[in-house]
Amino acid sequence: MRARIAGRDVPFNGPRQAKMLAALLVDANNTVAVERLVAVMWDEKVPATAVRQVQDAVSGLRRNLVGCGAPGSLVSTRRGGYEIHLAPDQLDVLEFAHERALAARLSAPHETAAALRKALGCWHGRALMDVPSRALEIDAARLNEQRAATHKQCLSIEISLGRHREVIDELTALLREHPFDEDVAEQTIVALYRCGRQGEALQAYERLRRTLADELGVDPTPPLRALHQRILAADPALALPDLDRPPLEARPKGRVLAIAGSGMPMPVRQLPLDVPDFVGRDAALSEIAGLLDGPASYRSPVVVVVGGPGVGKSSLVTHAARLASGHFPDGQLYLDLAATSDEPRDPGLMLAEALRALSIVGSAIPSGLYERAALYRSLLVERRMLVVLDDAGQADQVLPLLPGADGCAVLITSRTLLTQLPGAHHIDLDVLSRAEAREMFTRIVGRPRVEREPEEADAILGCCGNLPLAIRIASGKLTGRPAWSLRVLRERIEDESQRLAELRIGDLSVRASVELSLRLLPADAVRALSLLGLLGAYTLPGWVVGPLLDRADAHEVLDVLVDASLVRLTATDANGEPRYRLHDLIRTCAVELAAPLPATDKRDAIVRVLSVWLELIGRATDRLPAGLLTAAPGSAPRRSLPDAVVDRLLADPFGWFDAERDNLLGVVKLAVDWHLDELAWELAAGASTYYDHRCLYQDWQHGHRLALDAAEAVGNARGASVLLRGLAQLHIYADEFERATVALESSVELCRDGGDKRGEALSVAMLSTVSRVQGRDDEALDRIEQALAIAVGEGDGHIEAQLSCSMAVMKLMQGRIDEAETWFAGALRLAEALDDEHRVAVVLRRYSRLHDLRGDPDEALRCLWRALATFEELGDERCAAYALLEVGRVYAGRSERDRAVPALERAAGLFHRHGDRQDEAACWELIGDLDAAAGFHDLARRHRERALPLWQAIGDMNRREPLTPPSSP
Repeated sequence: MRARIAGRDVPFNGPRQAKMLAALLVDANNTVAVERLVAVMWDEKVPATAVRQVQDAVSGLRRNLVGCGAPGSLVSTRRGGYEIHLAPDQLDVLEFAHERALAARLSAPHETAAALRKALGCWHGRALMDVPSRALEIDAARLNEQRAATHKQCLSIEISLGRHREVIDELTALLREHPFDEDVAEQTIVALYRCGRQGEALQAYERLRRTLADELGVDPTPPLRALHQRILAADPALALPDLDRPPLEARPKGRVLAIAGSGMPMPVRQLPLDVPDFVGRDAALSEIAGLLDGPASYRSPVVVVVGGPGVGKSSLVTHAARLASGHFPDGQLYLDLAATSDEPRDPGLMLAEALRALSIVGSAIPSGLYERAALYRSLLVERRMLVVLDDAGQADQVLPLLPGADGCAVLITSRTLLTQLPGAHHIDLDVLSRAEAREMFTRIVGRPRVEREPEEADAILGCCGNLPLAIRIASGKLTGRPAWSLRVLRERIEDESQRLAELRIGDLSVRASVELSLRLLPADAVRALSLLGLLGAYTLPGWVVGPLLDRADAHEVLDVLVDASLVRLTATDANGEPRYRLHDLIRTCAVELAAPLPATDKRDAIVRVLSVWLELIGRATDRLPAGLLTAAPGSAPRRSLPDAVVDRLLADPFGWFDAERDNLLGVVKLAVDWHLDELAWELAAGASTYYDHRCLYQDWQHGHRLALDAAEAVGNARGASVLLRGLAQLHIYADEFERATVALESSVELCRDGGDKRGEALSVAMLSTVSRVQGRDDEALDRIEQALAIAVGEGDGHIEAQLSCSMAVMKLMQGRIDEAETWFAGALRLAEALDDEHRVAVVLRRYSRLHDLRGDPDEALRCLWRALATFEELGDERCAAYALLEVGRVYAGRSERDRAVPALERAAGLFHRHGDRQDEAACWELIGDLDAAAGFHDLARRHRERALPLWQAIGDMNRREPLTPPSSP
């Protein structure tokens, strides 16, 4: 392999970089999966860092290409892989294909021969001969087969044009290279005879006869034997160019098997019966049809349908093959590779079966695998056949069965990703859609029964998880029991612990189908699957497998489960992290699989996973804008992932929390279910800061209630005090002040009993907020002073800074401006000494009110702009919105409508994004007031109309769910 750019050879930094470029070039202008590149670079013993090394190799290759003058976009990153972008005249393989296609469109023989010669001129030796890689061997074989077929076609045309003297040396060399090829032998014999070399022609025939007899146990074909007789008889017609005889590429293609005595051709037709109740799969069928017989740029000779147990792969492929059979007139070959059985079929035996179907029998079938594969490819080179390989296992089982001919295509079903197959297009088959599942169920059971009990039908399909195998079993039970109502079956399968036992009829069983896959897995993958089932019906990040197995890195185990289609890669989240999920029935199998494991092993695995969640939640919270809702750590264990992994996961902490929102509640429930009360309360409380910033009050309340019940059940006073404080904050947001007071007083009592001074200070400070809102200012001041005294005594500067600011706000509300300024100044000094940028910004935002009241709006705006810059830098949109609201109020007070309105509109947009209806309504109402004051009454009406439904929604929420927090005073 050689790469040149502007006359300069591209250097390779070692053989792996050359392999990388070769793999990209073989599939030029198509995405090459990372898994495929790994297979190309390592024939065996793939290192744990393989993906990283592939990335490094691509980077190095890009640098070398760019260094020689290539554009930076030559090799682009695609989802799951890489792609090299080349025009036909920039790559010999593409130019070869282009010239062959051009030759096929020409009608004049001499023009066709010239085009084929130009195509052959793209070659300089055998394909990829200096790139050692098992994964590329089939690509090399396919390209070499194409070259040989093109060469034979060109020579056939040139002989028919009378150019036998010019091509005789090529033919002789080609026959040495392909000693079993009877087409080449025939052309060589004819060319020798026409050159007046009758003896050499006869010797060439005799060599071929002996070779075929000794190696394959067969005689030359009748046409060759007839040619031999004509040469012996010195037939004068042979001495002339055979202009009327069609050249090789124009002769009828496809050898046929003759029925003895009938003379009738019988193409190979081995496809199984179609499924009579096949439904849906329109997108997959359309994709397969386009790949098998679409435009050349889209066509793929190898299509792999991958899916989990019972998902309907074989049914889909059989149906698709029957639909496509008209495009493959030479027949359809079907081979069951039985990869999931006790005895997977050996590829050598499969080749013997295929050769027998192609009329090669007895001693004519070579004994070696490679010889059989070569003969198989040679027989298919001039045919248009569809090969179906059902239930394939590993790539090694499939590679020898791939034809090298352009006119053939292969459909493969597998439970395992076969990324090592060159040029293969994978279709990931999932369960049926709800509508397809309902249609399949209805077709089998009968429409009248389904229409009588539609809700029961939906419940049955829900228990089946829309899995075709499960639906077929459930439907079969109903068909065999016409007296049953659908309710009877629903009641029998709705119990998850009995579901797998019920989903069995005859030889069909969901459990047995899954077990077939499990038998092929290594022990650590089986253990991982069983433990994954214990985590519940959630979409999970990939890192959970490591702590489940108590290993630092278990990505290779997860890859085995994904490749086996037992764990489904569902999506990539907004942070670029892959997400995984078990189908409900596979999860039920996994739970059964885990049942025999020692209870301590299972509990330890759950604790390890939850301890990583707790560590991640804590470190993600540390990266959020500061808040005082996070409690000091309890005694629950913490376990960290490698720092590089943590930094990648938490690069966007809000994005990480958003992606894991369902799991934040799931891990609390998991901890509660396993009676891990300390982990439960810490996990619930750990997410409070995130919930507060995102206004996710329902999630917040649900997690806290779950954990509080668990903590109180075992007398965990510390956990209960923290959770009560969190729930009290929600009651304050909802103006449920009596409930907040009860919760906070209980929290204070528990903190005092347990000696938790920090917790006591926070709870008392929150009680002061309740007192202030309810108009009991003196009580509020007393409680702030009490909380401050505790904070100072404990040396907790963060709480002291917050409470000093709260004291300043109280003094400001009472009109005691000078005292308020003293407290504001003290809070600002404390926050700056703590290097707490967020607290500094909060104090400045509230300090601005004092400056505005003193008639110094310029200083107020300076405080607000400085605070706003900090909030935006920290990514705290909600506090930024509060600052913008204050900016709008200051400008409104100065009657500067043109400056107030943009700030208020920005604030309203942020409040809307965070679900803060109250402050959004305040923004629109203030804008309406400014419009009215300026005489824009229609505009004022429109803005007030935007505020009205928000105020009404707040009134409705008071009756149904917690409110957003009011803006600060």
